[in-house]
Formats: sequence, C-alpha cells, structure tokens
Amino acid sequence: MSTLAISTQRLRKLFGGKVAVRGLTLDVCRGEVFGFLGPNGAGKSTSVKMLLGLVKPTSGKAQLLGKPIGHRQTRARIGFLPEHFRFYDWLTATELLRLHGQLCDIPSSVLHQRISLMLDTVGLSPHRDKQLRHFSKGMLQRIGLAQALLNEPDLLFLDEPTSGLDPVGRRLVRDIIKAQQDRGATVFLNSHLLSEVEITCNRVAFIKAGEVIEIREMSSFTESRNQILARVHKLSDDTVNGLCPWVSHIAKDGEHLTMNLHSPDLAPQVLRYLVEQGAEVFEFTPQRLSLEDRFLQILGTDEGL
Repeated sequence: MSTLAISTQRLRKLFGGKVAVRGLTLDVCRGEVFGFLGPNGAGKSTSVKMLLGLVKPTSGKAQLLGKPIGHRQTRARIGFLPEHFRFYDWLTATELLRLHGQLCDIPSSVLHQRISLMLDTVGLSPHRDKQLRHFSKGMLQRIGLAQALLNEPDLLFLDEPTSGLDPVGRRLVRDIIKAQQDRGATVFLNSHLLSEVEITCNRVAFIKAGEVIEIREMSSFTESRNQILARVHKLSDDTVNGLCPWVSHIAKDGEHLTMNLHSPDLAPQVLRYLVEQGAEVFEFTPQRLSLEDRFLQILGTDEGL
C-alpha cells in the first residue's frame, strides 16, 4: 500500500486560455492533517475539484490512496465538505444522511447506527427530524460535516469547514479532525482561518497562481524564535554595537530593542552580555514567527485572504 494519500505531478488546468492551476506538484502522507493555503484565485478550489474527479485536468498526473484520480472504489473511501454546498432543504437531517449513506452503498444494517453517531458527533441529535430549511448557517455547516464523515473516509477533504461556526463550533471541528487523524485518516484542509490551521495541521503548503511555493512543517513555526524584543534601560551605543557577533539585525527605539539572532540558541548569551555591560533588562521576549507572518512573507500583502 502506498504511504501517500495524495500525489500529484505537474497537475494543470486551463479554462479556455486562462490558467487556473499552473502545475501542482504535491505529496501528502497518509495519516497527516495537511493545510492548503493561498489567496483567493490561487487555484485551491480547482485543484481540489481535479483531485476529486469533478474537473478533468488539462495535463499532469495524480493519485489518491495509491490509485489514479476518478477510480470508483477509491472515491467511495473519500469524504468531502465543499465550501459552497446546497442540500435539499425539504429533507430532515436524518433523511439527508440516509440519502448520502445510500449513495455511498452503506448497508442499511449499519447506516441507522452510523447516522445516529454522526448526528451526535456534530451536536445535531436534538434536530434530527428538523427540515434543513429551518437550519442556521452554522447548523448547515455541521450537517455538511456529518455527511462528509458518514462513510468513515480514509481521505477527508474539508474546504472552509469552520465557515459560519462560532468558537464552540470551531472547537468541535478541531476535535473531529483530531479524531479522524487518530483513527488513521488523512485530512486535507483548506481554510482562511490561519489560526485554526496553525492549531490543527502537521504540514502546510502555500500555493500561488496554481503552483506550490513552499511546504512547511508546522513544528518549524514553534521552533522559529530568532527575533528578540527587549526593553532595556541604560543601554549605550557601545553596548548595542557589541551585539554584532550574535545578531544579524538590530533596531533601537528609545529603550526598546529588536534583535534578529543568528540562532535562537544565542539568546542566553545575548542576555548575559547585556547584564554584564550594566544594562537594566526589564523585558526579553523571543518572538515566534506565526503562520500568518509566513503567509504574508511568501504571498505578499496585496493578495486577499
């Protein structure tokens, strides 16, 4: 069995003469939660639709769960929550899940219990017999998540799963994603809420103009503490100049000092040096590069989220 849940090589899509996806090359391991990030119009939705077999690629290759995209048996092992979904609003929550369960060929002997479990998982059991037309936006998002989980997928695509949800709902989605990973499923997550991605994902890909610009382990953000913000009294210019062996950049504004270290391991030496020089250090705080910071560094500030 392939260790990759998703593998693409130069996947490309043209609509007429317009390039939607320039050349997507990507590997996603089984069992990881993978974030897919980029500005509006970057080709994220088109990429997902190609992987799901909803849009035919112009060129390139891709495999899901070790099989070419569009493979019928493999598609039965995939769950999908689109960003913009339209359900039959005259159906009740139970009826909608029963319909999707039948489309997934879930045996009737299993389906009844599975529906009850999913409704309970997303917190909609009290509304199981309510028509969807009476659901709030957040409730519709929850029932959409339930249908994506109904077939216990090996690969789960979630496109903006926390859209319309309050903080309690967002926490619920995080818990569900963690539970899916714990049972061995792969989660492919597209979200504009970078704080949610930062908490949830193992790795993230930054995509722009239909190409992957960078793939990064989320652990690297917690380890990136090269910048120090300090508030120091009695700081002479000679003391500041003496920091040069440890820092690549220094900015001084009154008693406030910003330093970019060559390595985060040098922080204790810098602090010791300041104290030995007679400076009074009131604050000395390593700064962690956030996912949002890196997003803006890579993709720029002129692109909308």
